[in-house]
Amino acid sequence: MGEVRVPKNALYAAQTQRAVENFPISGSTLEPGQIIALARIKRAAAIVNAKLGILDEKRSQAIVAAAEEIIEGQHLGEFPIDVYQTGSGTSSNMNMNEVLSTLASRKLEADGAEERVHPNDHVNASQSSNDVFPTSVHVAVTDALINDLVPGLDHLAKALEAKAELWKSTVKAGRTHLMDATPVTLGQEFAGYARQIRLGQERVETSIPRVAEVPLGGTATGTGINTPKGFSEQVIAELASNASLPLTEAKDHFEAQGARDGLVEASGVLKTIAVSLIKINNDLRLMGSGPNTGLGELHIPDLQPGSSIMPGKVNPVIPEAVLMVCSRVIGNDAAITSAGASGLFELNVQIPVMGTALLESIRLLANSARVLADKTIEGLQANEERARQLAESSPSIVTPLNRVIGYEAAAKIAKHAVANKVTVRQAVIDLGYVERGEVTEAQLDEKLDVLSMTSPNL
Repeated sequence: MGEVRVPKNALYAAQTQRAVENFPISGSTLEPGQIIALARIKRAAAIVNAKLGILDEKRSQAIVAAAEEIIEGQHLGEFPIDVYQTGSGTSSNMNMNEVLSTLASRKLEADGAEERVHPNDHVNASQSSNDVFPTSVHVAVTDALINDLVPGLDHLAKALEAKAELWKSTVKAGRTHLMDATPVTLGQEFAGYARQIRLGQERVETSIPRVAEVPLGGTATGTGINTPKGFSEQVIAELASNASLPLTEAKDHFEAQGARDGLVEASGVLKTIAVSLIKINNDLRLMGSGPNTGLGELHIPDLQPGSSIMPGKVNPVIPEAVLMVCSRVIGNDAAITSAGASGLFELNVQIPVMGTALLESIRLLANSARVLADKTIEGLQANEERARQLAESSPSIVTPLNRVIGYEAAAKIAKHAVANKVTVRQAVIDLGYVERGEVTEAQLDEKLDVLSMTSPNL
């Protein structure tokens, strides 16, 4: 293929440099989590290859030591290949092989050994890019779901649940179709938000067994060619132990190699969480709108000036940031869905973009869940007087009178209250229902109690 010039101090070699030159597309590289997952796989493979007699002990130990440096976060700048590369991730797999080969060879040399470590013959022994690279995606995604997203969602749900308990008796106007409806409590609304997040957490946890099923051992096409007996089981066991993850071997290597449905499923879960967060954050923005010309039921914590021209203006910056995250996650899901449909025969050829998009979505959702909890939810204040005033001014609180004076009469009262800008109670009196004895003042006190309307069956 001709001569290629590799930077003097680079740990990688010719195959990596060719890929760098071939794919000057986005300037974005693999997520660090996936690079670390690749190193974990190489570490486990070196250990098992030594046990099975494929590698000598010296080379195995050198590869393991080199891989552990990367797992610890060292040398991450030695992986410069663009996300948009060969669809199997062969370039990035060879990038890892070359870096580990260099590091391991240096370790042997420092110990006075004459042996060298070859990127293909030793680091990649018993493996293929076609099973290693997708396995690295599944390992990284499983790790991120368990250790980042689930705790982040739990943190947000707890913050919402605390507000639900605090405001369980704080009455506010209910709204359907953005129009006045019968009252609810602020606590009921926040309990609903918390339940959305808990369901999202459950959806993540339910998807993990499919994501954690890895194709390692299928090598080139799923047959396991060039892989010694027992290799995949032992590597996956070592990998699961080292990473503390519930990884399992694919039940069918042809499904696991030709399709990436587990990643598509996980992305769908992330999209659902994004949809939940859009609803929650839009509600927060509306309830916090104002301070004088909006709903003003909530005070969102002041974090920074909201305008370069309007003095004193403060905006709901965290909810807005989370909404942008949600847009990105939904966009990533579209990319992952399309990429997941690109499996032809024995291989999907859009694995790098699937892994990068999915890991980005997990990181964004996990971080934004914590930021939303810490910088908005925990500091929210309810404007209880304003919320109750709006609830009591809603014409829909006439609804409990249906059983006393009938639907038609109640509708007439509601229209009178709106037209004359009076309370429902005053409208009932104005229209003579009390005077004619159709309803008593005691019944009005009972039926128009807005707090009791929020739990009518208790």
